[in-house]
Amino acid sequence: MFITGTSTSTQAKQRIYEPYRVSVEEYVTFYRHGFLVVRSLIPLDDVQEMTDHMDNLLAGRESIPGTPRPAFRLTPEEKLQYWLRVHMLHRQLPIHERFLLHPRILDVLEALIGPDVLALQSMLFFKQPGQSGQGYHQDSYYIPTFPDTLCGAWLALDRADEENGCMWMTVGSQNEPIYPDSDGITDNGIRELGDIEPIVNASHTDEAVNGLTRVARKYPGCEVKAEVDPGDVIFFGGHILHRSHSNRSRTRLRRSFVGHYCNARSWVPWNSGAPYEGESANYLHILARGSTHLPYAQPRFGTHCAANDPELARSRSSRGKSMSMMGDDSGLMSLTPHEEREHDDTVD
Repeated sequence: MFITGTSTSTQAKQRIYEPYRVSVEEYVTFYRHGFLVVRSLIPLDDVQEMTDHMDNLLAGRESIPGTPRPAFRLTPEEKLQYWLRVHMLHRQLPIHERFLLHPRILDVLEALIGPDVLALQSMLFFKQPGQSGQGYHQDSYYIPTFPDTLCGAWLALDRADEENGCMWMTVGSQNEPIYPDSDGITDNGIRELGDIEPIVNASHTDEAVNGLTRVARKYPGCEVKAEVDPGDVIFFGGHILHRSHSNRSRTRLRRSFVGHYCNARSWVPWNSGAPYEGESANYLHILARGSTHLPYAQPRFGTHCAANDPELARSRSSRGKSMSMMGDDSGLMSLTPHEEREHDDTVD
């Protein structure tokens, strides 16, 4: 069992989580469809802690370090505009670091893209009644990793359905390349793209304007709504086209916590728009599981993970044999050493 701690002004809370074992069937589903929903992955007590925190932010009882506490002064309309989404709070608040490094989420990522996992980005979505969604987009366009191993984990904090703006996934589009957005590129700035035509206005909610609509239409009838309940997590690769619509409910929020991750052996020239030194920003991102030959950051608030725990930072070799995630006899994914066997090169 994994234990994660949170430091408060008075005490450190310790929580124990039963490890989640990813099945071979779930692994195949992720790569066949481009996404995977794991039901009831996160305990409801944890979900309640995050929703209480979000309620406190909206009410002005808590604030983000370095920013004012605006909720006292905002009108309802201004509050809708201000509290839509917030990025990278895991670098400012312990609760966001803990959720980004939640061991149950890392259990799944370890099997899907690991066993070495680097935690890159956290996002908090409020999506109050009346707030807009986001049009077709591909996450790997915004967060490049080399090799391309990006994976998102979308934790539902409320029931998410068609009325309040759930996620929609275009199955099959995970096999598409990343389409460059040519917005703002002048004639002198056009790159060599081969036969890949650049698009415009990725993420725009108007299908007629969003350039990825033509790509999505290559997969008629393949857009699937991912309706989920609190504690469910949607895992999706960086290439799949996905979107959400506005929250049409009059009373219900559609809150979610989203993390982005990659294999820790990928090179990451990305820091959420902030500057970094050198050609990659790996040294600013947290090693969540496994090991890596690349630099990495320690969790600022001491959350238990591979960066600060030698047992979780286990080597990819066992007694000199390389190890990777494989299916075992019970139909589950597990970290397994590669056997050394002789192969006859003359037989295909």
